[in-house]
Amino acid sequence: MTMSAIRPSIRLLFPLSLAFAVLMGCSTVETKRPNEPAAPQSAPVQPITDLSPALRCMDTLLQDYGAHDISVLVEDMTDQTKGAGANTKDLLTSVLTDMTQRSRAIRVFSAGKDLDSQPVKPQFALRGTVSQLDNQNVRHDGADTLASVLGLDLTLLATQDMSVVPGTASRNSIVLFRQGKGYDGKAEVRKFGVTFGIAASSTDVVGQASRTLVSLASIELFGRMTRVPYWTCLGLTEAHQGVAAEMQDWYDTMAAQPADIIKYFQGQLRLRHVYDGPVDGVVNAPFKDAVARYREALGQAREAKLSLDFFKAYLAADHRQIESKLAPSAPANGRVEVATIGALPAAPTVSALPAPAPAATAAGPLVLRIGSANDARRFASGERVTLTIRPSRDAHVYCFLQDEDRKIRRFFPNRFQRDSRVLPGQGLTLPNERFEITMNALGRQETVSCFATDRDVLAQLPNGVNAADFDPLPVASFDQVRSAFTKVANGAVAQDTFQIQPK
Repeated sequence: MTMSAIRPSIRLLFPLSLAFAVLMGCSTVETKRPNEPAAPQSAPVQPITDLSPALRCMDTLLQDYGAHDISVLVEDMTDQTKGAGANTKDLLTSVLTDMTQRSRAIRVFSAGKDLDSQPVKPQFALRGTVSQLDNQNVRHDGADTLASVLGLDLTLLATQDMSVVPGTASRNSIVLFRQGKGYDGKAEVRKFGVTFGIAASSTDVVGQASRTLVSLASIELFGRMTRVPYWTCLGLTEAHQGVAAEMQDWYDTMAAQPADIIKYFQGQLRLRHVYDGPVDGVVNAPFKDAVARYREALGQAREAKLSLDFFKAYLAADHRQIESKLAPSAPANGRVEVATIGALPAAPTVSALPAPAPAATAAGPLVLRIGSANDARRFASGERVTLTIRPSRDAHVYCFLQDEDRKIRRFFPNRFQRDSRVLPGQGLTLPNERFEITMNALGRQETVSCFATDRDVLAQLPNGVNAADFDPLPVASFDQVRSAFTKVANGAVAQDTFQIQPK
C-alpha cells in the first residue's frame, strides 16, 4: 500500500525510531545460505502450499499484542541472482500488506514513489539482498541431487540515523531441486529445525518458492521487532529447536535493563485490562498486583516476579481465555509483596512500596478540555499551533485534526508518543518536538477534536477509525469518530473541540 499525502498543516520535524524495537535478541537461523554447503536433512518434511494462513495469523498476533503505527519504507533489493530476484521488492510490499490487513499495524512505503513530498516520513527502512547459488550437490530423498539455493537477507534500519535495529535481521534460504536444465517442482526451506516442503509445477515452483521465502522472512523480522510469538504461525512451539533459544534471547536482552522488561509488561498488562498505570519502566503497586494476578491466571505462583518462565508462559498463552478469568482490580489491602525482577544473577530487587493513599474519586462524568498557548484562537498563515489537553481524571486521550480539506487524521497518540494515558495534574501539550501543526496557507478553518476514555481502547477501534497515525480516515465527520469511541468504551467518552481559525 502507499501513504497518502499529508497536508502542510501537519508536518514532521524529524523521524524517530520505535522505542520498543531497539533492544531485542536474535536466534540462530538454521536455514542454509547460498555460500554454504547444503547439509543432509533427515527430518520429516512438512508440506506447505503457501504461507497465507501464517500471514493472517501474524496479522492477528500483531493486533492481539497491541502493535500499531509502524511505518516502513521498502527499499530496492540488491539482486545477485541474474534477474531471479527482480520482483522481490514488489513481493515484499504485497506480503507486508497481506500481513496487516486487520491490525493495520504496519504502514508500507515503496521507494521511488515520490516520498520527498511526504512530510511524515517512515520510521524504518527495510533493506534486502537476494542471492542465488546454482548446481549445488544436496541430499534429497536418500540420493544426491543438484539444486539451486535462493537466499534472502533482510535488514531493518531506523531512518533517524540509518542504524540497524538490533535483533531483527532475517536470513533465510530455500532449496529448489533441479531436473535436467529445469526444476522438478519441489523446494524445501528449514526453520527452527523443521523442514517445510513445497510442491508445485516445474514452471511455477520458482515463483511459489520466492513468495514463501519472502513471507517467511517478513513473519520472522516483524515478529522479532514486535516481540510476538511468530513461530506459532508456522505451527511451532517451544519444543522445536531454536524457539526456546529465541525466547531466552528476548528475555535476557530486556532483563539486562530492568526498565525495559518492566515497560514491556506494563504495556502488555494494560492491553489485557488488568493494569492501567503508566508505561514508564518504574515499578508501582498496581503493576505488581497485575503481574501477580496474571501469573496466577497462567497457573504459576501468585507473586510479582518477572521470571523467564512467566515470559514464556505469557508468549504461549491464549490471552482471550486468560482475560475472561480476570477483571480489573486493585490489591485488597493496598500492598503487594516484594519481588525480584528477572531470573538473572544480576537482576535487581524491587523495593517494597508503601500503601498508596486512597484514590480520589472524581465526581460526575469524565470531562476533557482543550486550550491553546496564550488562549489564542486565530492564527496567521504558517503560524505554529500549540494545544493543551487536560482530562478531569486519569484518562486515555486520542486527538484528531480535520484539516482545510476536511480530512480527519489521528495525531495523538502517535509513533513519537505511544502512551495515550494523560494525568489531570500534568495534562498534555501537543504537538511535541517531533512534529508540528501550523495554520494552513489557504486561511481555512481547521478543527481539533479529542476524546477521553477510562481505559485504552485504541486497539478495539474499527479499521475505519484505527488507521495509522497521520493517515486520513475514511470518515466524513467527528460524529462517526465519536460513535466508534462510544461503542468500544461502553458509552464512557468525553470529547472537546478546538477551532483553529485564520486571522
